[in-house]
Amino acid sequence: MDPLVIAVWAVVFFLGASIGSFLNVCIARWPAEQSVVRPRSRCPRCGHAIAWYDNIPIVSWILLRAKCRGCALPISWQYPAIELVVAVIWVLSVWYYGPTLTALRLAISATILLGVLMTDVQHYVIPDGFTLTGFLLGILLPPVALFLGEQGPFAGPWDAVIGAFTGAGLIAIVAWLGEIAFKKEAMGQGDITLMAMIGAMVGPERSILTVFIAAAIGAFVFLALVLPVGAMRARRAGVEFEPPLVPFGVFLAPAGIVALLWGKALIAAYLSYSGL
Repeated sequence: MDPLVIAVWAVVFFLGASIGSFLNVCIARWPAEQSVVRPRSRCPRCGHAIAWYDNIPIVSWILLRAKCRGCALPISWQYPAIELVVAVIWVLSVWYYGPTLTALRLAISATILLGVLMTDVQHYVIPDGFTLTGFLLGILLPPVALFLGEQGPFAGPWDAVIGAFTGAGLIAIVAWLGEIAFKKEAMGQGDITLMAMIGAMVGPERSILTVFIAAAIGAFVFLALVLPVGAMRARRAGVEFEPPLVPFGVFLAPAGIVALLWGKALIAAYLSYSGL
């Protein structure tokens, strides 16, 4: 392979890993309502400021042997894992769509949705920093993409606006019905803003599809994994089992990517199969 080509892919990989490093900061700080700008990166336990050479994505974690230079306590594997996943996302986006605005939009959208998934599963919260950024990009970039002639899998300018209202409205209705049925809050405000963001990305039809895909994934995970494992642990502990709260954003995030990349094909297949 041409050395120049290897160098280009290495740059894309490192750029993605660096953005993954920043995503780790957002995941750690936004749920605690802390700034992602100041103070500079530091160990959350001993407060040791992390020098630039200890903050190189993936590499520093390996060289430090997964331990803080200040207190020698373990550094979570989540940090290099997120950096690696985001790096792969950016490489695949550029590999499939080339050096285009579409590749950039896909990489950023997938990165944001990964952040949403992580904060929701860990903290049961979806920070506005993620959803507002994604929503603004979903509304502002379609006219630019239309001008450049590269819409890709994203919704056009008008569909982006309608999709945002459709996604947010549908989740708001589901949350309202769930609150009536269960006599308590079924979904948080973050799920509504998340669907406004996803709706702006995919348009109205695929925003509806996103909710159905998320519900299907969530039902499977709950019935096949969460419920039996929780019940088994409760029996072993000799306590009454109470089904845990499962954050819906964990399923909306990957469902949004599925709807973005393969939603049109899934809808076409359904219409063909159903005879519509």
